[in-house]
Amino acid sequence: MKFIHVSDLHLVPKGDKLWGLDPFVRLETCLDDIIKLHSDAAFVVISGDLAEKGDVLAYRQLKARLADFPIETHVMLGNHDDRAHFLSVFTEGPKDDNGFVQSAITRDGTRFLFLDTLKGPPSSAGLYCAQRQAWLKTELAAAGKHPLYLFMHHPPFAIAHDLMDLIMLDDAEDFLALLHGHAVRHIFFGHAHRPISGQFRGMSFSAPPSLVHQLPLVSDSVATIYSDEPAMYAVVHAAADKIVVHMDAFLNRHPADMDPQAERGTWH
Repeated sequence: MKFIHVSDLHLVPKGDKLWGLDPFVRLETCLDDIIKLHSDAAFVVISGDLAEKGDVLAYRQLKARLADFPIETHVMLGNHDDRAHFLSVFTEGPKDDNGFVQSAITRDGTRFLFLDTLKGPPSSAGLYCAQRQAWLKTELAAAGKHPLYLFMHHPPFAIAHDLMDLIMLDDAEDFLALLHGHAVRHIFFGHAHRPISGQFRGMSFSAPPSLVHQLPLVSDSVATIYSDEPAMYAVVHAAADKIVVHMDAFLNRHPADMDPQAERGTWH
């Protein structure tokens, strides 16, 4: 099965810019690229920070754009989002019985859980409170021994980044305790504005960069808090025996300085 992971759109109203970039144009380019090259994807997940300021207009414009996007898409919330504003626009959107933007789907015998880790201002950290934990417990129990993939905005563990580790999931150990004994194969998150992958307590994980500004790996390696580095989305291939996550720098994909027919012979 193939699916796509996108994160951290930071949309502002169409025509406006954020730190010198146009988030809506970036989103349009990303979606067009996915349609062109990955129309066979089972679904797309956008894991939060949909809108820079959580404003209603940005959500309306996002909803309108996704209305004619031909691939099933699941949108989630991050720390820049406003849950009430989001639900006022995505009125039919996914939410649990307590109004958190959480949902689950099953594809090819595999369970995918989309979590709501929005804590709310003024904090940029994440939170997974008792009500949300209760929903997750139910979903984990219902999944049984089926493979599980989790999507969330905030990482539930430190990622060796001096800024991001200050604003990860607040109640990370309580959250991780819920996963013990369940068949969680991979955790997808955003928030970090960096391409990240690794393994934590036997679970693999990955995160794509933002579609707009990034965070330098080392603070003060550039003069500004954010950096201008390639935007990427993740193309995920999941099977019973493996998971492969490709990060595609779709805005930086240019021909090499070579003849178009060079190196096209047999490689094996």
